[in-house]
This record gives sequence, structure tokens and C-alpha cells, in this order.
Amino acid sequence: MDKVKSRLRQERWAKVFMQISGIIITGSLFLIIGSILFKGLPYLSWEMVSQSPKGGFYLGKSGGVLNAIIGSLYLAGLSTLIASIIGIPISLFLHNYIHPKSFIARLLKLFFDVLFGIPAIVYGAIAFSIMVALGIRASLLGGVITISLLTIPIVVRTLDELLSSIPTDLKQVSSSLGATRWESAKLMLKYIKPGLFTAILLAFGRAIGDVAGVMLTTGFSDNIPKYLDEPAATLPLAIFFQLSSPIPEVQGRAYASALILTLLILIIVLCTHFLSLKQKKHKL
Repeated sequence: MDKVKSRLRQERWAKVFMQISGIIITGSLFLIIGSILFKGLPYLSWEMVSQSPKGGFYLGKSGGVLNAIIGSLYLAGLSTLIASIIGIPISLFLHNYIHPKSFIARLLKLFFDVLFGIPAIVYGAIAFSIMVALGIRASLLGGVITISLLTIPIVVRTLDELLSSIPTDLKQVSSSLGATRWESAKLMLKYIKPGLFTAILLAFGRAIGDVAGVMLTTGFSDNIPKYLDEPAATLPLAIFFQLSSPIPEVQGRAYASALILTLLILIIVLCTHFLSLKQKKHKL
């Protein structure tokens, strides 16, 4: 009886701690979003999203952050494309061309787990060294190199989990019918298609919100970049520079920029959630 009472007591305490943790996390989320809405909504206007900064923008004069919005989309889109082109074949190689439980496969997975956990500023320093060696100046290309290095592990590890969830029977059936490894790989990609888009969206979301990785490599410009060798503004960097200003008007615009970035991330999260539900229904 004492053991039973002790277990019940432990379960009640565990439930209390879980509820408190949930309340703290949910409350923190609402506090952050509420602060951004309260401070940024009064400064959000059509001018903010439709115009690039004009002379004196960072001193409180007219203009917007269109250059940062476009720059963020360029940067996140190109880096996610490169990460997908590199990451998807690596994941298929780990599952179709070598045994998933072999030493090489486990070593590679550990390697990508380590890369997944490395801070973005480290990727920025590495990419900056590569740029110096190749003679590349701070530009959109430099940011794409940095964020591509950052998002490749995300694509690889997310797809690895998805490919691991494929029933063994499906793999065996394709092999028994004489399918080549490449044909089996195409079948696996078709099976995890919604999850594949989820992995890509996760990488895109990480790319569009990063600031530490691009601070050294992308530069900053009030113009919308037309070529890869031009410096580019991003929303996180625009928020950072505006918050650094002592002028209240500019600080308010920083929160409006943060609201725009939050809305973009929210759209990505909703799309990811929708595709995750679709993946679950597909499995059933």
C-alpha cells in the first residue's frame, strides 16, 4: 500500500509540474506575441511593407522595410533550395544505399546531429572564412552560403526521421518486385511527400529568422538586391538596427518589423502543421 500511495503521490506531483510548465510556456508565448502586437501594431502600415527605406529612415523619417522583406525571402528561398538539393540525396543515401544501422550510417547521423546543434554564429564565422578565401564580399551570396550550411542538417535529420517511419514491408515489397534502389527511393519520397514539404518549410522558417549567421556575411543595404554579389537586408537585421536607435519612432518600427516577421513565421508554422496532419492521414 505504501508503494502504491508513493506512486500516486509522484504521479500527482508530475502532473502538477507538467501543468505549471505548460502554463509558463503558453504564457511566455502570449506575452511575446502580445508585446509585439502592442508595440508594433500602431506603427504597422502599408508604407512599411510597400516601400524601401528613404533618406533618414533610421532617424524617424519616411520609408519602409520592403528591402528587408524581399531580402529575407531571397535569402531563405535560395538557401532552402540548396539545402534541399543537397540534403534529400544524403537522406536517401543513408536509407537506400547503406544499411541504416551500419557504423557509417550511425556515424553520419551523429555528424549531422552535431551540425544541427552548432550555433548559427559559428556557421557565420566559417562561411566568412570561406568568403575571404574565395574573395567574396559581404553579399546575398555570402548569406546564402551561410544559411545553406545551417539548414542542410535540418533537412537531413528531418527526412531521416520520416524515412525511418516507412513500414519495412513497403521497402521489402519494392525490392521483391525487382525495383532498383533509385526506383525504391522514388517510392519512398512519394510516400513521405507531405513530410518532405514539412522538412523544407522547417528549413525555410529557420533561414528566414536567423540573424547571427548573416550578420558577418550578408551585409546590409537599403536597396533590393538584383544580383547575388550585392549586399542584402534581412528582417532580423533590420529589427536589430532599428532597435539600436534611441528614437522612439524607429524603435516602434522595429516592433512592426518583428510583427511582419512573426506573421511570416506563423504562416510557415500553419503550413507545416497542415502538412503534418496530411502525413498522418496518409499513413493511416
